[in-house]
Amino acid sequence: MRTKIILTATVLIGGAAFAIAQTSHTGHSDGMDHSAHQQEQAMTGAALSEPGQGAFAALSELVRVLEADPNTDWAQVDLAGLRAHLVDMDRLVMDAVVIETDLPDGISAIATGDADTIATLRRMVPAHAAQLARDDRWTVDATETNDGIELRVTSEIPAVVARIKGLGFFGLMASQDHHREHHFMMAQGKDAHGH
Repeated sequence: MRTKIILTATVLIGGAAFAIAQTSHTGHSDGMDHSAHQQEQAMTGAALSEPGQGAFAALSELVRVLEADPNTDWAQVDLAGLRAHLVDMDRLVMDAVVIETDLPDGISAIATGDADTIATLRRMVPAHAAQLARDDRWTVDATETNDGIELRVTSEIPAVVARIKGLGFFGLMASQDHHREHHFMMAQGKDAHGH
């Protein structure tokens, strides 16, 4: 009997806590007051750093920087262009189908996908290959194929060859950390190496 009472009490308390948690979040889409969250955050001292989904977070961060700069030329700002690029980045990472072939001196990566992904690959890979080519320890070549693109990265230095193979296609596309500067240029409406 005592066990039943304890179990019943536990279920009721747990259910009540769940209901309260659900109730306090359900109003989110119905005109939620974000300032209330900011006040709660200030009171608790919590310092959240990620405002949700990655592309939204990148846009949010750039909006904050642009709004804080009194010299921002709002007539040139192009957040829609940056958003399109962020969609491309997501599509490249999530949707590209890549077959990598080890070469004695590096890799060949054939990347393809659906029509939107192929268009993304053709915009992003050659532009990023040009960025990669700034490192003179390797040779980088991006060539369009009938259904995508080939990225070939090679080197005569054994340690660099190991690095190329370790990075693979996606690691190479994410290396040469210029993305934040590139995104800032795009947000300002500047041509940041054409993608």
